[in-house]
Amino acid sequence: MLATLSDRRAFDERWIFERKLDGVRALGIGEAGGVRLLSRTGRAMDRTYPEVVDALAAQDCRDVVVDGEIVALRDGRTDFSLLQQRLGLTEARAVAASPVEVFYYVFDLLGLDGWSTAGLPQRTRKTLLRDTLNFHGPLRYTPHRNYGGDQLLDEACAKGWEGLIAKRADAPYQARRSGDWLKLKCAAGQEFVIGGFTEPSGSRIGFGALLIGYYDAREQGGGPGTGGGGGGDGRPLRYAGKVGTGYDQRTLRALRERLDTLRQPGSPFADPVRERTAHWVGPELVAQVGFSEWTRDGMLRHPRFLGLRDDKRPQEVVRELPRPG
Repeated sequence: MLATLSDRRAFDERWIFERKLDGVRALGIGEAGGVRLLSRTGRAMDRTYPEVVDALAAQDCRDVVVDGEIVALRDGRTDFSLLQQRLGLTEARAVAASPVEVFYYVFDLLGLDGWSTAGLPQRTRKTLLRDTLNFHGPLRYTPHRNYGGDQLLDEACAKGWEGLIAKRADAPYQARRSGDWLKLKCAAGQEFVIGGFTEPSGSRIGFGALLIGYYDAREQGGGPGTGGGGGGDGRPLRYAGKVGTGYDQRTLRALRERLDTLRQPGSPFADPVRERTAHWVGPELVAQVGFSEWTRDGMLRHPRFLGLRDDKRPQEVVRELPRPG
């Protein structure tokens, strides 16, 4: 189940509020044969986060399905950039050597003792979740508030949180994006598809900036750009600007190596991109980007790179518009 971005601030007693976590979504499945940890795209993450698998395997209840977010914390706040140091690690030695401690914040119960609980109300599922699992080590219960709105969001933003998730307390779990879960953000940010990069200048290594975009959910077919911009189920890839900050030296080197393997002769964007040193890549990588706002001409203002996402398909990336309150 996915949340919808919203600017709504007034809520009644039918809503509960959880902290918005900046990490990687994960489905934990405990069954007779053992425990599996799956990403949103169905990719196995057991070897990347073995401590989470062990914590689930140690539960008294072995037949359970839970939904949650794997995060890394810095000064009490979730930090996606820090989590990047664990993403993609699968060798036991490399995982054990990583200094990054991760936690699995579980917020929903989808199955218990062979029965689906998805049709139960949200509040009931959370009560069952709290009573079913023993939360210790990297396994954490995601608490909630029974009231909220502007004041609660202001408190969350003052603490440096990313925002809140508002959930209808009487709603079932639906495996889709729904208005029963709403994202209330403190700052702008979302995923974007990488379509190219520029050459570095001066003492910079790797690349200068990433050229990013999103698929236009309203249109079909290519546009006037040099490459037609198709690929997202026939939808055009819209250019949203370039991201030149947020990288360390290691990221610049490693990402340039990945980008070089995806090089293609033409632009994947439907819009013209006027960058003198641009190189084009197939739209296969997804980046998490923070920014201050959208400009009137559809570009990002003050974008900064936060990390790569491997839990979301490029074809899913569209411009997030807040749902009116």
